[in-house]
Amino acid sequence: MKARLLHTAALLMFTLPASAAGAAPAGEPAELYTRLERYHVRYSLNDDYTSSETHDWAMKVLKEKALSSAKETSISYSTSIEKAEVLSAYTIKADGRRIDAPKSNFQVETNTGNAKDAPVYSDRTTLTVVFPEVAVGDSVGFSYKLTQTEPMFPKQYSIVQYFNRGTAYDDAKITLDYPAALAAQLDVRELTPDSSTEKNGRKELSWTFSNKVPLKDKRNDYSVFDVDTLPGLAFSTFKSYADIAQAYGARATPKAAVSEEVQALADQIAKDQKTPRDTARALYDWVSTNITYAGNCIGTGAVVPHDISFILKNKMGDCKDHATLLQALLAARKIDSTQALINAGSGYRLAKVPVVSRVNHVINYLPAFDLFVDSTSDSTPFGMLPYSSQDKPALMVDGFKEGLKTPAAPAGSNVQTMKTRIRINDDGSVSGSVDVALKGQYALGLREGLRNASKENMDDMVKNVLKGMGYTGTGKFEGDDPAALINALNYKASFEFKNFTQFPGAGAFVIHPVFVSSAPVARFTAVGADDEATPTEFACSNGASLEEYVFTFPKKMKVLAVPDNMTFKSANISYKASYRLKGNQLTVTREVDDHTRGNVCAAAIAEEYKAFSKKVLPNLKAQVVYK
Repeated sequence: MKARLLHTAALLMFTLPASAAGAAPAGEPAELYTRLERYHVRYSLNDDYTSSETHDWAMKVLKEKALSSAKETSISYSTSIEKAEVLSAYTIKADGRRIDAPKSNFQVETNTGNAKDAPVYSDRTTLTVVFPEVAVGDSVGFSYKLTQTEPMFPKQYSIVQYFNRGTAYDDAKITLDYPAALAAQLDVRELTPDSSTEKNGRKELSWTFSNKVPLKDKRNDYSVFDVDTLPGLAFSTFKSYADIAQAYGARATPKAAVSEEVQALADQIAKDQKTPRDTARALYDWVSTNITYAGNCIGTGAVVPHDISFILKNKMGDCKDHATLLQALLAARKIDSTQALINAGSGYRLAKVPVVSRVNHVINYLPAFDLFVDSTSDSTPFGMLPYSSQDKPALMVDGFKEGLKTPAAPAGSNVQTMKTRIRINDDGSVSGSVDVALKGQYALGLREGLRNASKENMDDMVKNVLKGMGYTGTGKFEGDDPAALINALNYKASFEFKNFTQFPGAGAFVIHPVFVSSAPVARFTAVGADDEATPTEFACSNGASLEEYVFTFPKKMKVLAVPDNMTFKSANISYKASYRLKGNQLTVTREVDDHTRGNVCAAAIAEEYKAFSKKVLPNLKAQVVYK
């Protein structure tokens, strides 16, 4: 039910692997800012599937860098089904004195900012405690209890608890207390059994863990994260992930009923559509652009969508609300659909034991078109998914299929073409234009940025972009309507600016984009420019970029050298560059194609990117020399 590292952001910040600041040889001790002298957690499950958990920890502050964050800690819980109680909060000074935190050091914040107000969309409450008189060498202690007043799902329960190898744990202990007759699955990794007892119809299991001398880790990319690789445990009463989908659907599906209000709205939206796919697109577009995304989704707390009338009245909803409303609108037009649970974060695999925390987002699946859609994104067109929803295990509420995943964008989906024309004048100033055509995620990302830009920023866009590149000039920007929900975008910038070259006189310049774009060729080399090893999988995507430059030089300027032509190709990425000087005109084409499959790349592909960067970067940095 809850995936927690230590259940506190402040504590987490200074217990992450020290390798986040850089890699080091395996076996070298990590630099520590804090150490957990004690971390004990107890999970208790009642016969009615309500539960409680008690956390008790003490952390010593070792360095000044940790002091600011160590002065406070927070716990987050669901107002609708949990109650929180602070049992103790204190500072142990280096001389042994204990200073308890007064109640005035406690602060409770809800989504409304007022603890007395009931939550509407987010049921999260944050309780923050400030520790008194903390200094380096002191320890802070915190103990609290969360009591669940009703289970998230009837007659079901699941938890995940794991430990970070980069954190110093002197004494860690996990205890599970639950009905002995309960059928449950348990996965324990790298923990030491401590005790196992059964008494009065209840079973109690406990394990210990210590990591007194954490070692530095070479990992510097957590874009793909699998908690099953860490010490810890998972416990669940769910027999399978299909059961999780069914438990969610049991209360979500009835909310998608077609009411008179829904039927009337669906008919109005789809009145001019000629085919079922056009109708589905129109309904998706309407929900995506008219229902504001409200954030809180599957997770501890509210797992039941709001009533559709409430969603439509407020024109706002979380992912469950979006998925439920769209399902109802589609049903009103006789288009079958179902909801699907996925992980919208860095989780690309399901855990061995089926736990609810592995899914935190809801989207729709339309079987007639074999299509997943995510209407929480107001910039993703029908037929595509946001990157965070791609290549993820999908738990279908209806028609569950073991091993089903949302699709990743196929190679060739993300493409940028940039054509630049530059005329260099006798005084070294330039005039010219840039034409850019974007497709796929490249288009969506820039559409979102342009859509949110103010009119003032749009009017001064070219001038501001040039200024950011170190040039003084003016220009004009024109492009497609950024609000359109399509996966392509075309725009043009015309410009005039000074100080491009030092002429008259000898000099040189590097060929590079003179206006903003989503995927310049140089961006593809940045992925592998880091010399540090990447020992784990990482999130990735395909893409292609073509840059064409035509430079027209003044008659008095003599070009002495241009970069060499180049071709490079490896298993997943290729590069081709051509530099052709004819008279007073230089034509340059640079093309890169990364046809990586899927959104998860093996560590070996990172090494391929590094080799690509080392080969291609010198060509990109090569200069045009003139006098």
